[in-house]
Amino acid sequence: MRDRLNALSSALIGGTIVGLMQMTRLMSADRTRDLFAAVTRKVGPHLREHKIGRANLTAAFPEKTPDEIETILMGVWDNLGRVGAEFAHLDHIWKFDRDHPETNTVVFSPESEERFLRLRDDGKGALVFASHLANWEVPALPAPMYGLDSAVLFRRPNIAAADRMIQELRSVNMGEMIATTHEAPVKLAAALQRGVHIGMLVDQHFGRGVDVTFFGRPAKANPLLARLVRQIDCPIHGVRSIRLPDNRFRVELTEAIEPARDADGTVNVQGTMQRVTSVIEGWVREHPEQWLWLHRRWR
Repeated sequence: MRDRLNALSSALIGGTIVGLMQMTRLMSADRTRDLFAAVTRKVGPHLREHKIGRANLTAAFPEKTPDEIETILMGVWDNLGRVGAEFAHLDHIWKFDRDHPETNTVVFSPESEERFLRLRDDGKGALVFASHLANWEVPALPAPMYGLDSAVLFRRPNIAAADRMIQELRSVNMGEMIATTHEAPVKLAAALQRGVHIGMLVDQHFGRGVDVTFFGRPAKANPLLARLVRQIDCPIHGVRSIRLPDNRFRVELTEAIEPARDADGTVNVQGTMQRVTSVIEGWVREHPEQWLWLHRRWR
């Protein structure tokens, strides 16, 4: 009986999510961004995640006043609402035309564009890490559109109906999708050997992870990226999106980040993840209102 009730509950929730996303797709992305952001700014401060975010920000920025912390938090809720609206429009939200920049929703710096083209044309695989900044889906969008052989590591939603729709939206322009199952490391290693560029988010708590320091506090990081580099020698790059006014984004790709190595030249997993985490901390410090402070990064 309990299993039937759980299945019915999941079906109802999944149907609701799919219905909301389909309705959102009927509206313009700009209108839904503003609407969703207004809702999350109104509702967010009443949720327990607001307290988590406040505690995280206070510990990370002890020099900031309570008013400054609340201002950042409201920006976090605003950004989260816009991400929710943009999710329903993932299959057409990316617009970049070098000849008609006035129509672009995405901006590349010349340096990042040059690195991207070099990454595309170098004939080998790479690991590209990202974080929950601005809209964290955006950095994965350009690869297939510009001929970059790519795959994205993702976590499946627990609700089947929502999972199907999300995969349909992502599959349009995100390349191969690899779910975080026990088989994922094997699939990722095989893809790297084929010259595929692997994207993954690496800024959340991972209980079985390696120790790193993030904003001066101990945290756990998923070691998968560093273990893959130790197994298959390939470049590591970081990519981030920055939310700009007028519903645009700037996408930046770092130069290759050298992994930490032991005396014998073997990739040091903990040291490499610390280097990656330090890059992400620098990003977050620049735009704290665009990072997802609402989860328990520190335990």
